Amino acid sequence: MASASLPPLAVSLGDPAGIGPEVVAKCWDNRAAFALPPFVAVGDARSLELVWDGPVEAIDDLRDADAAFDVGLPILHIPSNEVHRPGHPSTSGAHCSLDSLELAVGLARSGSAAAVVTGPVSKQQLYAIGFAHPGQTEFVAERCGISPGNVAMMMVGPTLRTVPVTTHIPLAAVASALNIALIEGRARATLRGLQRNFGIAEPRLAIAALNPHAGEGGALGREEIELIEPAIAVLRAEGWQVAGPLPADTMFHAAARLRYDAALCMYHDQALIPLKALHFDEGVNMTLGLPIVRTAPDHGTAFDIAGQDRADPRAMAAAIRLAATCAARRRPEWR
Repeated sequence: MASASLPPLAVSLGDPAGIGPEVVAKCWDNRAAFALPPFVAVGDARSLELVWDGPVEAIDDLRDADAAFDVGLPILHIPSNEVHRPGHPSTSGAHCSLDSLELAVGLARSGSAAAVVTGPVSKQQLYAIGFAHPGQTEFVAERCGISPGNVAMMMVGPTLRTVPVTTHIPLAAVASALNIALIEGRARATLRGLQRNFGIAEPRLAIAALNPHAGEGGALGREEIELIEPAIAVLRAEGWQVAGPLPADTMFHAAARLRYDAALCMYHDQALIPLKALHFDEGVNMTLGLPIVRTAPDHGTAFDIAGQDRADPRAMAAAIRLAATCAARRRPEWR
């Protein structure tokens, strides 16, 4: 764990009607067992009080967070015009989650917070209030002044890291969305992210094929020949260690995972299925290519179990730990 000189982490609660408030509260309850550094919740304090009877310490300045963390869960309160009942998403809750996200990102950008950890939000509710981004990843990138094409969504588990080239688009649209520049851009963001955030000086990247059996020399599709292989050639010419295109069905068993530091996959489920199959309760979503560290638990709002004391906090705890570790690695003075 990072040293005490690390500034607190800003943890947005996500949708107040989801399980975000519960898992953040449980992380504070189990902060010693989870080996967590000081963090500050950002959101509506009432959403915590509805699902948890632990101590909450309202603060106005992150410099007060360390002292408050020993007493209760520090929170930067985001006022809302209604009480958000667990399991009942609303337009007001969507506004609250967006305000919380914006403030948490701003704190990380200013250096007041060491990193930002984002709680789960409802895209459906956000779209209803005019949210114009595919997800939180793209929103955070924009707020940091980074083109979405220069960032990558990495899924991180104890034994596997995966990055999808395309994310939230229909499967039928994947082939037409792929191009050489996009594959190169995601690969570079991944390789540089492995260096910057994980301290891997010479990272190894495995690149998955799109088609079964890596296309069988063009018999099952030509994307490997026309898109993926040319991108790999460019990356290798730049000096990167890149393998592929590899058949996706043989990339994720235990022996194969020892051969690379991250796997670049062509579409959302190709990257997320193996990660969730191996590390469902510990998966972390990390955005690479940003000037700040941003992580998130790899689960959704789970409105169906919100407020029932059934939410597992391990993924949120893993996201907080990873954010602290990466922030300290990027800023040696915080170690």
